[in-house]
Amino acid sequence: MRTGQHAGRVALITGAARGQGRSHAWRLAEQGADVVAVDVCAPIAGVAYPMASPDDLAATAAGIRERGGRVSAHVADVRDAAALSAAVTSGVEELGGVDIVLANAGIGMASPGVSAAQAFRDQLDVNTVGVWNTVQAAAPRMIEQGRGGAIVVTSSSMGLSGRGGDGSGQLDGYIASKHALVGLVRGWAHWLAPHGIRVNSVHPSGVATTMVLNDAVAALFTDPPDGQVPDVGNLMPVGLLDAADVTAAIDWLVSDGARYVTGVALPVDAGFTVR
Repeated sequence: MRTGQHAGRVALITGAARGQGRSHAWRLAEQGADVVAVDVCAPIAGVAYPMASPDDLAATAAGIRERGGRVSAHVADVRDAAALSAAVTSGVEELGGVDIVLANAGIGMASPGVSAAQAFRDQLDVNTVGVWNTVQAAAPRMIEQGRGGAIVVTSSSMGLSGRGGDGSGQLDGYIASKHALVGLVRGWAHWLAPHGIRVNSVHPSGVATTMVLNDAVAALFTDPPDGQVPDVGNLMPVGLLDAADVTAAIDWLVSDGARYVTGVALPVDAGFTVR
């Protein structure tokens, strides 16, 4: 019999193939959970950095198994509600339900050649509509099960601050999409509280993953638009966070130790939002 604070639970994680999603999946597996791992595993036109691959998702799945967890891995685009719902249905039926939802999939910097309007729509579609699709696919099953649960949405420090917006389209859609998640989380907290399901968001500042460690983001420091110097500093003397720092916060939010915490926007940002 598996042990750990999440033993007997099933976690659905989007954007699970690498980065924060992989970190979350491996930590929850170490703590006894089984995992439905979902990722697009394909390029998204207009995104300035490479997306995860099927090999990345396979590596995440292998790591879950090494940690003693069962895994049901699926390739699906969170923008495609039907495909995502099919993946979630297949995964939760295979593993026996769903108790934890980590709506983690998201995109960041748009390619410089993409129009501001297209970048804005793409970021809203993945970062906001994709999260809505994820919760809509999982929450009815959680309600039907009647065993409560926890949902955590990955927003950003930019979901609590407008710093970085310049009208160029490179970040405006990101800032707007991540702010929108706060409203969704608060509304969902009201919707799901009677069913014992808690809903919260985490708001990291820059995390050392491919979304940040890429040439497009590096160019903001070496060749900022219109001569502007990007303001990306944290209050504490630290640069990029580790994915494990965000995972630790999420691990607590979905645990029994946070059983009365819902509707909260939790910064994990080294003081970015109060700087």
